[in-house]
Amino acid sequence: MSGVELRYLEHADRRLAYRGRDGASPGLLFLPGYASDMEGTKAEAIDAFAERQGLAMLRFDYSGTGSSSGDFEQGTLDLWLEESLDVLDHLTTGPLIVIGSSMGGWIAMHLALRRPERVRALLGIAAAPDFTDWGFATADVAEQQGIGRHFWESGQRLRLLEDEIGIDCPVRLVHGDADEEVSIAVAHRAMNRLRSADVQLLTIKGGGHRLSEPREIQAILRVLAGLLEQAE
Repeated sequence: MSGVELRYLEHADRRLAYRGRDGASPGLLFLPGYASDMEGTKAEAIDAFAERQGLAMLRFDYSGTGSSSGDFEQGTLDLWLEESLDVLDHLTTGPLIVIGSSMGGWIAMHLALRRPERVRALLGIAAAPDFTDWGFATADVAEQQGIGRHFWESGQRLRLLEDEIGIDCPVRLVHGDADEEVSIAVAHRAMNRLRSADVQLLTIKGGGHRLSEPREIQAILRVLAGLLEQAE
C-alpha cells in the first residue's frame, strides 16, 4: 500500500477518503471502477509512476467504497460524478490528466466535458461508458440485482454514446480484446463518438477487464508517459 497519507474531504454528509501527493503539472487524477477503490493494482502503479516523475497525483474512494463513508447500495453514477467534481475542484490545481478505470472511464469523460479548462488529456482503461445501457441489457439476473434501480436510472441520464461526445483534448483508450465484461466494441464506439481529432485505442491481446498483469500495467504506463509529453 502507498505511503501517501490517507486523508478525508468532507462532502455533504459524507467523508471521501483520498491520497494525494504534491508535484509538478500536469497532475494525475485517478478514478476507480464500479465497486473498486483507490488501493488497486493500477492505482498503485500509477501513483508510483507519478512519484518517479515528480508529478502531483490524487486518487480517492467514492462514497460507500474503500475507506470513504456512506452506503454503497445508495451510490449512483450522478452522485459519484458529483463527488469526482468536488475532488477535482477542491483537491487539485492546474492542468490534469484524468485516468478512469472501467466505470471511472465513464466518469472521466463527464469530467472532461464539465471542466475542459482543467482536463488536458484523458486515459480510459477498459472504459465502460453507458454500461447501465448495454451492460444491463446483456447481464443475467444475478448481475442485474447487483446494480440498484437508482444507479441504473442515473446512468441512463448520463449516457454518452448515442451522440457526439464533445471532448477535444487528447484521449487514449486501453482495452483488452478478451474483456468479457466490457466488449472492445464499446471502446470502438466511444472512439467514433469522441469529437477530439486525437483519439487512439491500444488493444492488448489476451487482455481481460482488469488489465492488472505486469505487461498490461507497463503498457498503460507507456501510454500515460506519451500523454504526459503532449500535455506538458
